[in-house]
Amino acid sequence: MKKFIRVLTWLALGVLVLAGLAGLSAHLFLRSTWPQEAGRLALGGLTGPVVVERDGHGVVRVRAESLEDLLFAQGVVHAQERLWQMEFQRRVGQGRLSEVLGEATLPQDRFLRTWGFYRAAQAAYARLLPEEKRAVDAYVAGVNAYLATRPPLPLEFRLLGFQPEPWTGPDVLVWAKMMSYDLSANWDTELLRYRLLARGLSPERIAQLLPPYPEDAPTILREPALPKEEEKPLKALLDLSRRLPRFLEASNNWVVAGSRTATGKPFLADDPHLSLGVPSLWFLMALEAPGFKAIGASLPGVPGIVIGRNERIAWGVTNVGADVQDLYVMEEAPGGYRYKGRVVPYRVREEVIRVKGGREERLKVRETVYGPVISDALEDRPKNPLALRWVSLDPEDHILMAYLGINRASKWDEFQKALSYYSAPSQNFVYADVDGNIGYTAPGRFPIRRPGHTGLYPVPGTGEWDWQGFVPYEAWPRAFNPKEGYVVTANHRVTPPGYPYTLALEWAEPYRARRIEEMLRAKPRLSLEDMKAVQLDQKSLLYQDFRPVLEALTPLSERGRTWRARLLAWDGTMAPSSEEALAFALWYTELTRLPEREVGEAHWDEPRYLLRAFKEGDKNCDQPGTEYQETCLDFAALALERALERKEALKAKTWGEVHRATFAHPVLSHTPLSRLSDREVAFGGDRYTVNVGPFDPATLRMTKGPSYRQIVDLADPEASLFVHPMGQSGHLLAPHAADLLPLWARGEYLPMRFAEPPRRQLVLEPLR
Repeated sequence: MKKFIRVLTWLALGVLVLAGLAGLSAHLFLRSTWPQEAGRLALGGLTGPVVVERDGHGVVRVRAESLEDLLFAQGVVHAQERLWQMEFQRRVGQGRLSEVLGEATLPQDRFLRTWGFYRAAQAAYARLLPEEKRAVDAYVAGVNAYLATRPPLPLEFRLLGFQPEPWTGPDVLVWAKMMSYDLSANWDTELLRYRLLARGLSPERIAQLLPPYPEDAPTILREPALPKEEEKPLKALLDLSRRLPRFLEASNNWVVAGSRTATGKPFLADDPHLSLGVPSLWFLMALEAPGFKAIGASLPGVPGIVIGRNERIAWGVTNVGADVQDLYVMEEAPGGYRYKGRVVPYRVREEVIRVKGGREERLKVRETVYGPVISDALEDRPKNPLALRWVSLDPEDHILMAYLGINRASKWDEFQKALSYYSAPSQNFVYADVDGNIGYTAPGRFPIRRPGHTGLYPVPGTGEWDWQGFVPYEAWPRAFNPKEGYVVTANHRVTPPGYPYTLALEWAEPYRARRIEEMLRAKPRLSLEDMKAVQLDQKSLLYQDFRPVLEALTPLSERGRTWRARLLAWDGTMAPSSEEALAFALWYTELTRLPEREVGEAHWDEPRYLLRAFKEGDKNCDQPGTEYQETCLDFAALALERALERKEALKAKTWGEVHRATFAHPVLSHTPLSRLSDREVAFGGDRYTVNVGPFDPATLRMTKGPSYRQIVDLADPEASLFVHPMGQSGHLLAPHAADLLPLWARGEYLPMRFAEPPRRQLVLEPLR
């Protein structure tokens, strides 16, 4: 998934030039693909007029006379601005990239078809609730009505030589499945541990390399959510959870009560950390119809507002990182596999993958009682088949019903009722309302496993380790007006000791959570400017933890002594203008090489394993090929020299010169047209700063980060703020294709207002 696509040849570009661009400038050609933004547009399927306004930044506000017309119009607008993105996303979910991109994407399609994302979307669509289905169908009708006008297609369609097919209901639902996949990584970490076992590592050693979440680290909830008498049956499992590893990090959000703010009313902030690309993942919109009024970030291809506010409440989301996936090792037998004492035949489905040029590939996918045998689609196949059990492949999925209810909720009880429909990916929802209430809920289908089944390693698929049910709605983690006066979520552990269920055993390092709490506690009364400062903060608590290692090591050169002194005098802020930030990032990157020989991976970014090694010693510190037995501090000193050598080779003065937030088009970035599509900007931070800046150790480039920022002021909701990188338009060279990128990079925002002077107005009207 993450490697995505390496396609499109110079020959294809030549065909484009001959067929489409001959005699025209690129600008004029691309301009012909931009959507109609003013005047009137007649569309079949509308029941009344709809007003679509675009402001000076391309933010869209839509007003309709019914909810169905509103969502129809949202489908129209999404298709106008992001048709290629929507097409690409649904083809990813369908496993149909090779039809238009050729042989290069066959491995991707095999993987996607094996998992069965689109089959799951089809099953979920067939089981939608009536209200939910009307919303999906209205949105789909809007997309198709726009396509029926035969609009000029975006460049990507012309380049690849195909027309978009009509949209269907499962096309909407499949992108929610893909988002759930991106935010549910436990299967991958189970495989990692499985491979480490195969390398001869013991479970005890693996637990050292992947240390447990610290017992003294913050949790989102401070007190058990359920009565004490319900804790006893799972006490042993709770004790186990404190000894096992963590993983996954993706976002920040927090909500602060009026007792801690200068306005006397809450603030709510959110910044989901997801992939950065061309175009942006999000699309800013305000939607208004009788009984429905919401503004915030929408997902092209999906109806409604995902993160935002209405006139009375605001909400934000971060990834819980719940463990809702398990791999089962199947014991094969003649005629099938062994399950509950008998041999069960595999169900085999055939997937036909069409490849550009006319060839077809027939893929046979084995299905078990748990789900598909996904190891058949892995390049490095384990000896025994591995089947996947995952809640997002279940036939019932009412996530859209949840979001429709959230968009319309006016108080906590209505918000909770809406979340009762929520399944996956589980999210940390923070809440605030104009009455001054704040709250938190982690909704989702959380599996209950037998004691002894941690979910961290694949288990035998014999029936012995089947799930025992799901955590009941009443027991979901939640808090309403907590005594602390705030809730912070940064993908760290949700529940405190005493909570009777295990949601996950892998959590993000607590650096971001600690830093956010530190800043929220720094003042008795917090302002909107303080919320911005927290969201944009790039002070590294990772540096603070590794500073004692710098103090203890003995530099190997005069250059090393100079830089050791500079780093010890530095405050740890990973600013793009900082040279010390560059040196520290390079040094830490070299430190992550410590267990390379043991784990078979070049970089092992596990700070607590590394800190323990430098404090207590570790067998990986002794370097091969030398007579001297090196200590871990020797390794740290050598790492500093290597980092400084790399810094000199880079010829870079500051962190931002090499640490670039990179926005690449999924197709065009590998052609000469990348100069029209791709963007990059200097950025600060690292994986552990609040304003996050994770980077590839090899290139130092950043391809994930704050995909959207939002700050809601519940004292004056129209004073709220939002922004996302790149721009609103998915059309190359359009005025709003990349106009928000400089604002985002500088930490600036747009007003998050329902009322904003329009720059363009388009009236959608029924086709007569």
